[in-house]
Amino acid sequence: MASEDEINILVLVLDVNPVWWGQQAQREPKFTLSTCLDALMVLANAHLVMSRTNKLAIIANLYHESHFLYPSKQWKSGDEISGSTDGKYELLSATNDLFAEEIKKLMDRKISGNQTDSLLAVSLSRALCYIHRVSKEVQAGEDMKSRILVIKASEDSTLQYMNFMNMIFAAQKKNILIDACVLDTDSGLLQQACDITGGLYLRIPQKIALAQYLLWVFLPDADQRSQLLLPPPVHVDYRAACFCHRNLIEIGYVCSVCLSIFCNFSPICTTCETAFKMPLPQVAKTKKKKVKPAN
Repeated sequence: MASEDEINILVLVLDVNPVWWGQQAQREPKFTLSTCLDALMVLANAHLVMSRTNKLAIIANLYHESHFLYPSKQWKSGDEISGSTDGKYELLSATNDLFAEEIKKLMDRKISGNQTDSLLAVSLSRALCYIHRVSKEVQAGEDMKSRILVIKASEDSTLQYMNFMNMIFAAQKKNILIDACVLDTDSGLLQQACDITGGLYLRIPQKIALAQYLLWVFLPDADQRSQLLLPPPVHVDYRAACFCHRNLIEIGYVCSVCLSIFCNFSPICTTCETAFKMPLPQVAKTKKKKVKPAN
């Protein structure tokens, strides 16, 4: 169990792409965005009640922006939270009300477009910035553990490959775990993120049981997971995306200066504009035939 002086930060990154959730509502009417939000709040409330020092943040992830749902600009400090009238814990009541209000404002916006991917790299960068800001407020003698849980619904975008990998290595350097709960097709980028940072990757087999999977797999921290029987690890797809076409490749050409990856050879790197001197093939010299003197 975590000590009273230990701060445990959980940042939830939720994919709320309206295009994907609209298609999902047609495929499985029993599992909608509202059902996912209810399961997410169960996890959030369980994290907050486990310790008084636990902290929570929720970020909504769309294809054109990243939005903080909690804490938001309307959030008040713990001393300013008004008492709850329904007998619930004041912090949980304020969190649920603020979360519901922010998600309603976000969904009421007129969102145009038909993109099925989301700005996951942007949301991860905001999560890292939030964790870094909280770490500056930690007092002497207090320990802090932090992790990011990504609830992924839409498909991957190889255009974000470089930014995404930078976020992964930044989280690894700061000892921040990245967990992934995938609702649809497998994500190669999140598989790499979980494997590099030491987090858990899970593609849930039954979406309707999302709350059970969140409490079973993702509620315990890294120390508690070693004592639990968790799903086996998955095979990690470590293919990289080329810089020219953004396709995942297994074999390619790497720039020796900036480490950019290309699927086709180019004498000039399009990233750092380094020109490579290629050795020319050696031309075999023809031996001159000796002319015999005439008799």
